[in-house]
Formats: sequence, C-alpha cells, structure tokens
Amino acid sequence: MAITKAKKETILTKLEGVKNDSESIVFVSFKGLPVHDSTAMRAKLREEGVGYFVAKKTLMKRAFDGTFEGEMPVLDGEIALAYSTDPMAPAQNIKEFAGKYKDNLAIVGGVFQGVYKNKEEMTEIASIPGLQVLRGMFV
Repeated sequence: MAITKAKKETILTKLEGVKNDSESIVFVSFKGLPVHDSTAMRAKLREEGVGYFVAKKTLMKRAFDGTFEGEMPVLDGEIALAYSTDPMAPAQNIKEFAGKYKDNLAIVGGVFQGVYKNKEEMTEIASIPGLQVLRGMFV
C-alpha cells in the first residue's frame, strides 16, 4: 500500500529520533504474529522502557544509511524496530518474546554501540544477564 509523501516524512523524522536517542536498536521480524499477542508485547515493552516501531524497510535504510559502522543486516519480510536508551533492554526483551512466539517473532540483527550487528551477535548480546544478576554473580 502506497503512503503519502507527508507520511513518509513523518516516519523518517521518527526514525531519525530513534537513531539519535537510542543506545541500541534491534531489527525484529514479526511475520504472522496475532494482533492480541502483538498488543500485549508492545505493552510489556513499553513498561520496560523499550519502544517498538514498524516502518518500511526502504525508509529504515534511508534513515540509517551511513550513520553506523559496518554493514546493515539483510532485512527480509516484515520488520520492526525495538529501541531504548538502555543498551541491553531491547535485545533481552525481544529474545524473551521470540522464545514465547517461536514461529512468529525473531531477531534479525541490530545496532549496538554504533555498530551494525548480525542475528547471532544480537542474540549473544541478549543473552548477557542484567546488571543486578551480574553483581550477584560476583558476590
């Protein structure tokens, strides 16, 4: 479905804000996720301080082109962004939901500390325990 030029400008402005204000961004594939599951996931992400935004891949590429180091991962299918000022929260929360909705949700890649990461690297980042857990491990 075609969108108007004004709507594209609005989306690009939102993506610029995500790019400038976020410590990490996760590219999420969400094919076939039921609406009630998606709504529940978005609410939980919001509670954790993680934003979730769906945009066209061409607009994502235009907004992020030349901004981050490395090469942008291949984005196939329906893609959303999970982002936050907390560098670990988006990846950890999406990994949790990907386990819950195995066939419908997956991490495709992302941006961590200004560098593009592939699926495997973002999944590793998501596996790092939270700060409180790490402190407990040292004790």
